[in-house]
Amino acid sequence: MRELFTFGRYLRAKYGQTIYKIPVSIPGFTCPNIDGTVAVGGCSFCENESFSPNLTVKPKTKFSLKPNSPENPMLDFQLLSLESQFYKTSTKLRKKFKANGFLVYFQSFSNTYAPYETLITLYEKALSLPDVVGISIGTRSDCIDERVLEFLVEKSKQKEIWIEIGVQSIFDETLKRINRGHDFSNIEEAVKRVKNRGLNLCLHLIFGLPDENIEMMRETFGRSIELGADSVKFHPLYVVKNTALANEFRAGKFYPIDEEEYISLICECIERLPENVSVQRVTAGIDDDTLLSPEWCRHKNVQMEKIKTRLKENGIFC
Repeated sequence: MRELFTFGRYLRAKYGQTIYKIPVSIPGFTCPNIDGTVAVGGCSFCENESFSPNLTVKPKTKFSLKPNSPENPMLDFQLLSLESQFYKTSTKLRKKFKANGFLVYFQSFSNTYAPYETLITLYEKALSLPDVVGISIGTRSDCIDERVLEFLVEKSKQKEIWIEIGVQSIFDETLKRINRGHDFSNIEEAVKRVKNRGLNLCLHLIFGLPDENIEMMRETFGRSIELGADSVKFHPLYVVKNTALANEFRAGKFYPIDEEEYISLICECIERLPENVSVQRVTAGIDDDTLLSPEWCRHKNVQMEKIKTRLKENGIFC
């Protein structure tokens, strides 16, 4: 029986202790397929309010940044929000687990899609917070600035630096269907730029996207590994309110992936993972009234136990 190479185990081996990942959401950040730069409305499945649990204090006026925004009147508020989210979560972790090592995860929206000076100021602030060993930056393949990459390369000499890119699918027809706003060649180019600089790369994959079959999902996984992922996150596609996907679901034009189908595919992919590629997430879900379907995504812990049991049966210890 072999042990699953999780991201937690990677961090423990490197730092000699458990490192806790703290998600933060920056008010005023957005995406180019939300603000009209490449598309309007965002990805068909995305309702970012649902994916920003730490963002409890919001600005009084609606304001969003682009990389070419001439000024950022929200910077002080963003810095305060970043600190507030970090201290709220880290305090709980210190009290409950005696934690003293953290990785700040810029989670919601595209966290390289803002003026360079704003990004650098926020990254520096995160890296300066108590007991922070590094940062992980969630973003899109069409939002990665060369100057930001060079800054992160310098920081990676002393700190743990990760870039997380949403691949979702390698199929252009799927990316178009979900209103992604770019094609797979854009992903390939961005990954190449990140990897050529020696930065750590985590790729996000979504299983159960509209009109995709199991073989297509297998191909997305295989190609993502070939691209050079250092870590992966697996997500099942679930439907939440206030999204274009919700409209498709209600109209009978989309049916979520079956739980057994998802679990079987995840376990197959994990068995195929190279030994040096860590796993950061094997499933996802949400347990509130925004979830429309599938019902099994309401019970993340149950999913986890089923996946662990299946993997153990296949000789992999979680």
